[in-house]
Amino acid sequence: MNEKNEIVKNYKLKIKNLKKHNKYYYEKDNPKISDAEYDTLKQEIFDLEKNNKYLIDLNLTKNLVGSAPAKRFKKIKHLSPMLSLSNAFNIDDMRDFQKKISNFLNYTKQNIVLLAEPKIDGISATLIYEKGKLVKGLSRGDGLYGEDILENLRTIKNLPQKILSKDIPNLLEVRCEVYISKSDFKNLKDNFANPRNAAGGSLRQKDPKVTSKIPLKYFAYGFGSVKPMIFKTQDEFLVTISKWNFITNPLSKIVASINDVEKQHSYIDKIRSSLDYDIDGLVYKINDLSLQQRLGNTSNSPRWAIAYKFSAEKAITRIKDITIQVGRTGAITPVAKVEPVTVGGVIVSNATLHNEDEIKRKDIRIGDTIQIQRAGDVIPQVLSVDKSKRDKKSKSFIFPYKCLCGSKTTKEYSKSTKKLDAVRRCIKGYSCDFIAKEKLKHIVSKEAFDIDGLGKKVIEQFWDLNLIKKPSDIFSLNYDKIKKLEGWGTLSINNLKKAVEKSQTISLDKFIYSIGIRHIGQENAKILAGFFNSKKEFTKLFDSKIRKKILINLVDLDGIGETQTDSIDNFFSNETNVTIIRDLINKLNIKNYSIQNIDGKFSNKKLMFTGGFKNMSRSEAKSIAEKNGGKVLGSISKKLDFLVVGESKPTKRKIEQAKQLNIKIILEKDWNKILNS
Repeated sequence: MNEKNEIVKNYKLKIKNLKKHNKYYYEKDNPKISDAEYDTLKQEIFDLEKNNKYLIDLNLTKNLVGSAPAKRFKKIKHLSPMLSLSNAFNIDDMRDFQKKISNFLNYTKQNIVLLAEPKIDGISATLIYEKGKLVKGLSRGDGLYGEDILENLRTIKNLPQKILSKDIPNLLEVRCEVYISKSDFKNLKDNFANPRNAAGGSLRQKDPKVTSKIPLKYFAYGFGSVKPMIFKTQDEFLVTISKWNFITNPLSKIVASINDVEKQHSYIDKIRSSLDYDIDGLVYKINDLSLQQRLGNTSNSPRWAIAYKFSAEKAITRIKDITIQVGRTGAITPVAKVEPVTVGGVIVSNATLHNEDEIKRKDIRIGDTIQIQRAGDVIPQVLSVDKSKRDKKSKSFIFPYKCLCGSKTTKEYSKSTKKLDAVRRCIKGYSCDFIAKEKLKHIVSKEAFDIDGLGKKVIEQFWDLNLIKKPSDIFSLNYDKIKKLEGWGTLSINNLKKAVEKSQTISLDKFIYSIGIRHIGQENAKILAGFFNSKKEFTKLFDSKIRKKILINLVDLDGIGETQTDSIDNFFSNETNVTIIRDLINKLNIKNYSIQNIDGKFSNKKLMFTGGFKNMSRSEAKSIAEKNGGKVLGSISKKLDFLVVGESKPTKRKIEQAKQLNIKIILEKDWNKILNS
């Protein structure tokens, strides 16, 4: 074979390979190679054409190489958010769940009735019916926006296209979990890693005819928007939609006492291997929908439901080494490097040792044979040490008293527990390179700026190359330099550019969460955003004199205590932190915090609460005010419109201040009248 024929053969082979990966990438939504490898393959074809002009005449790359991927599914906003569930891993977590509910509702009855149902390991989807006709079908997406996958959902057998009932609401949103049974997956296992991946890939096929060939099944489990609301309980909803020919899980059951909760959990755990679908726990929901309504949601999950996962997977392995990691809040965490072992289908080579006290308590040493466990997505942890297999020459692990950056570490004193914190910390903030790098990983994460393409490994790479050293660097990346790096091509760079540009517009609450102040999680960030409302007000924290006054007001906010205010003060007392956050702000468009419901009973009004309420907690009262368009303040000022006074032990000083400032005082009985009006 002459050289020209060899080149043509190689060229055609590469095009065939590219077509194959185009199909995986664009049609099956299941790429088999990385963006970098894909870019390299395309570049090799370009180079062959550039150096061998006769290849262009073959016209084999028309509409193939270099074309931008089409957006296959339209994104649509959910009628109501599809939130994720918080997790419980043991009966104590379930007791805590019930206690929080009782406290929020000020509920004095002994038991709260729950509905227990298997947690299907599938793909969530929502179906929207107008006057009984299926008009929309969305994937979960990011919880706020989903992809329009209606035509693919229509291919699922026994999924009602039209509900024939006189009682059907004008608007009905049914939520379901789409899955592939274990028995059907046997015929698909060569193409997919597991049944869940198979279901996800099938629902995102470009051609519904392809989806129709996949044996998808579903269980309907919940609802979004329903107008008018005709259901009173969760189980009534399931019974009713079953009559409307929706498939619901036959193992759903009403439970009341904590003993019933555990009994049902144990029963389903024992029989799960015999089920023809994968489950990883039980979902427990408050059965009374009026109580669900009162409880509402946090920013991430409903307060009225929880996923009680099955027992953690365990395995035996050996510790090869103990290393130290520095977290974004300066926490010094010991990590056991273990001999690789499979736990719950995942190969594990690291396990957390938590802190210095944990190592001493369990007497964990290098070389020890240990039992580790992995529950859900939680990092594996060391359960116990088999000291009978310990080398007699082994020595106790000496915990380092310095950070990896060389500075001394400290254990903070907790005002709430009156004890020293178990965790050692480096307190240099962004001045510590190890903390700064971890803060960058947090900032680009899904819950913060959500920059796709800037994962942990990429942050590590760009840090080492001095491309990113502080958050503001993300928004002035040198893409020409990145293009020269191995593994970076046109596709991956364009995707990164788009993700970075999109992330430059961010809501105030997400921004506050993203900058990584210790003790300020997503809920705290939302509370703070509601208090400051704008970037301009938030940046007043940079000034130490103004900050002291602000912190006095913050401590009165529900959900913000002395621990949080001390942490905010410490963070902004660090000049390096202030400089870095100021530089970041200059690169961003930070949107003002907006209250969703501006047409409620307290629209554009500012309220404050004092004293306990008879029929609800102060947390619920605050939540109601916010849902009705009000803003809850933490201190008395001329800005306040109403001081709401509960019957139980109100603060007299606040009442007197309100009277002096001519602020309207609403007593508990009047508060109840307003809510019921």
